[in-house]
Amino acid sequence: MPVPMPAQGIGHCHSAKSPEVMLAFYRRLFPYKPFFLWLNQEHVPSRLFTHREFAFTLGESTYVRYNSFNNVEDFKKEILRANPTRFEIGPIYNVRPRDRKSVPQHVLRPELRELVFDIDMTDYDEVRTCCSGGNICRRCWGFIAAAVKVLDQSLRDSFGFKHLLWVYSGRRGIHCWISDRHALSLTDDQRRSLVQFLEVVKGGKEVAKKVNVRNGNDIGPLNANIEHALDTIKADFVRIALMDQNCFAEEKGTETLLSLLAVDRDTADSWRRKWSSSGVSSMDKWQEIMSYGAKLMKAGANSAAFRKFSNSTEDLILQYMYPRIDAEVSKRRNHLLKSPFVIHPGTGRVCVPVEVSKVDDFEPTAVPTVGQLLRELDRPAGNPAVKGEDGQDEARKLEHDYERTSLKPYIDLFEKHVTAVMRDNREAKKVVQDSKVSLDF
Repeated sequence: MPVPMPAQGIGHCHSAKSPEVMLAFYRRLFPYKPFFLWLNQEHVPSRLFTHREFAFTLGESTYVRYNSFNNVEDFKKEILRANPTRFEIGPIYNVRPRDRKSVPQHVLRPELRELVFDIDMTDYDEVRTCCSGGNICRRCWGFIAAAVKVLDQSLRDSFGFKHLLWVYSGRRGIHCWISDRHALSLTDDQRRSLVQFLEVVKGGKEVAKKVNVRNGNDIGPLNANIEHALDTIKADFVRIALMDQNCFAEEKGTETLLSLLAVDRDTADSWRRKWSSSGVSSMDKWQEIMSYGAKLMKAGANSAAFRKFSNSTEDLILQYMYPRIDAEVSKRRNHLLKSPFVIHPGTGRVCVPVEVSKVDDFEPTAVPTVGQLLRELDRPAGNPAVKGEDGQDEARKLEHDYERTSLKPYIDLFEKHVTAVMRDNREAKKVVQDSKVSLDF
């Protein structure tokens, strides 16, 4: 049975762990219709929705998999009944997930699934200096922003994907959902190959050099995709790693820097002694490194020494700024990923879409929390005034409660994305239908 809730005043409670708070959010703010259209890609329920797995987290730890629904009304009804603390989205199976027990276990298999990516701030702990662990701030968000720009560009240019939805995870990371039809139909082998093509930064904390993308040749070139990415993140490296994070100011950072550069021992020792005094910033050190490179180039731009040194500086930039993706999330169709517009139980923040063109300015700590949204609903309704054709203010009736809250711009962005996905789906179907007519003729 649904958890009872007071008729009003629920917004004073800040905790996303409160069943009353969560139920109020699901009743009044979750965008069921655009959510359904995003997954289903058309108005009439199709296999993209009816054969889709949803996994619910109930309370602190109960995890219920293989939920599936006939339509958005059934989905909403069950959300309000179960009142999950969060839920995740899985693949489209050959059998409705809820009917899995009616077939042999080996028969149930995932057939379709959006291509997804996960970037977690904790993977940047060894390079960021402002926060660590589950914490995130406006400053270290710069690493995520740089990763989003690179990955978004690569996925569009190298693979032709169009419908990329970036979603803040609610705490310390970001997810990408790709809804193009050819992304949905990728096999596990194809997904692994795609991830292998994109993955650049590899290795745990014990590995100093994590970028090896020149086929074992220190003077070899980068492939076109990585070269393009490098052009994108060079300015971010200076702004974020050198100026803001000051990654190489302390002794540990200096030693990492020296270990990654292709310089002789005498040069490294000379820099180490010179930089041992306090007050030498990362930017100062980098400028000296660039001056050293200029001298090498003047001595012989085509020399092996210059090419090796230049390549080592490029690899260093890639190591600090290239996307650190969780490869396992993307490789298989049966992976489940947290849904957009659920509430992160730890922070209370909504998992909201992020606009790529504005990702540098995105402020994770400013994302609305469930408590904030419900307080906004507690305010007197009052229809907002809009300008009529004659320039006069006129009242506009609100269709949805979320329009009175700070959640509105995020849902507007989501609906814009959904409209584009559905438009392309309609056009693809029309092409198929027209080709059948031509063949029949």
